[in-house]
Amino acid sequence: MKRRLLRVGLTGGIGSGKSTVARLLEMMGAAVYTADDRAKALMMSDPVLRAGIVGLFGPEACLPDGKGLNRPHIASQVFGDEPKLEALNALVHPAVERDFSEWVVCREQDVPRPAYAVEEAAVLIESGGWRRMDRIVVVTAPLEVRIARVMRRDGCTREAAMGRVRAQMDEAGRAAYADYTVAADEMRLLIPQVAELHRALCGAAERI
Repeated sequence: MKRRLLRVGLTGGIGSGKSTVARLLEMMGAAVYTADDRAKALMMSDPVLRAGIVGLFGPEACLPDGKGLNRPHIASQVFGDEPKLEALNALVHPAVERDFSEWVVCREQDVPRPAYAVEEAAVLIESGGWRRMDRIVVVTAPLEVRIARVMRRDGCTREAAMGRVRAQMDEAGRAAYADYTVAADEMRLLIPQVAELHRALCGAAERI
């Protein structure tokens, strides 16, 4: 009987470098599930989730051609409206959890199997998704490094980048859940840190 895969939650604040860490782990043999990308796909493909979104935001939540979601409309509805944002998350997060569980089962049947399964998620802690993981990895970076990355990536102002950072859980709160941390601070070499993390996770995978 095949053993189940070690489930690893990978998270970090905006601009922390968690996506880079995820890509490196995938290159080293992990199977990586990107929760943010899958959430966007599920909002289109999952009929139950899509119906819930229309119920929450009205028929304007769909584009006139019926083939997509009116993301600007949805964004305008949740901006500054915490209850509506929480209601949207209450629809999306369970759908992502189900999708991730099905995805892991498929990876467990692969021959050869990946070393372990990683869910990269920005709100892994806030959503409660950390509870279904065997290990938690938190990627950290200094505030100024994160702000500079967000400004460069999104072409936004410093004020806008700072607002997005402040809207998330603070670094200390996130780090409290970590089994492992990776410092993507542009001072310490990243690849050796990720290689050491990969070895540790492979070892943990052999013990479950």
